[in-house]
Amino acid sequence: MNFIKQKGPGILFCLVIALPSWFLGQAVPVVGGPVFAILIGMILTLIIHKKDFLQPGITFTSKKILQTAVVFLGFGMNLAEILAKGRQSLPIIIVTISTSLIISFILYKALKLHPNSAVLVGVGSSICGGSAIAATAPVIKATDEEVAQSISVIFLFNVIAALIFPALGGLLHLSNEGFGLFAGTAVNDTSSVTAAAAAWDGIHGSNTLEAAATVKMTRTLAIIPITLILAAYKGRKEKETEGSAISLKKTFPYFVLFFALASVVTTVFQLPAEAIASLKDLSKFLIIMAMAAIGLNTNIVKLVKTGAKPIFTGFCCWIGIAFVSLLMQHLLGIW
Repeated sequence: MNFIKQKGPGILFCLVIALPSWFLGQAVPVVGGPVFAILIGMILTLIIHKKDFLQPGITFTSKKILQTAVVFLGFGMNLAEILAKGRQSLPIIIVTISTSLIISFILYKALKLHPNSAVLVGVGSSICGGSAIAATAPVIKATDEEVAQSISVIFLFNVIAALIFPALGGLLHLSNEGFGLFAGTAVNDTSSVTAAAAAWDGIHGSNTLEAAATVKMTRTLAIIPITLILAAYKGRKEKETEGSAISLKKTFPYFVLFFALASVVTTVFQLPAEAIASLKDLSKFLIIMAMAAIGLNTNIVKLVKTGAKPIFTGFCCWIGIAFVSLLMQHLLGIW
């Protein structure tokens, strides 16, 4: 009862923002519900000056509900099917992820970028956009403003990729298989991968959408090792700073373990397609709710003023991933 009294108003407020954001995301998938939710939240927080009674629920939504969304994301991943269909793309996926992380690390050093921003832009660019950022943010203890900024950067290059990659693939004379691999490895977010592949299919009368989506889902599996590595690194840094022993219970991202277990459940028990679709939709909606909360905790003026370095980092990661994806296809004899 006390939980409802303290956190209920803020959770309900985020839910109210999430509902129109969900439908706007369905109408404009290349933008997506999470971006709409962040934008609405940032605008409302400029208007609503007294939101102390909402804050406990907003904080709960941006942290705990976000982690819950990542867990439900695991139910949409049949590991056996993904690895069977996506095995060919694994070398390209590994190299593109490595490329993005290396670029973001170099620019973190060169531009004196905040380490959390570099990590979030790097994993968001290389793994699966907003979902990777959602999984990584709690592990590295990123602020809501850092999450909002990273999501905004990823969104910008998602839209550009969805618009220009089908034409670029045509100019490069990519095969249908080649474009499926290109879209699946070089576009950040699932909605934009879908948009780019659907546009290619419309132009060429092909069926690359399923292949591109499978490659994208294979990339998503990288959430597990990346978050565990970051958790171990974060724990070691805290030990160096605080001079105390590392507490596994404190640093281990248990929600990532539950994400992996959810994937195993789907793989072993062969859940019905309708149930999987419902759980995936629930995960997407909870992410939108969490992004609404993050938007409510974000100062849009500060976000714009400090956005140049993360945007440049995102641009470099995006270009690097696209180039390496095409280069790997050429070296492997696919293109």
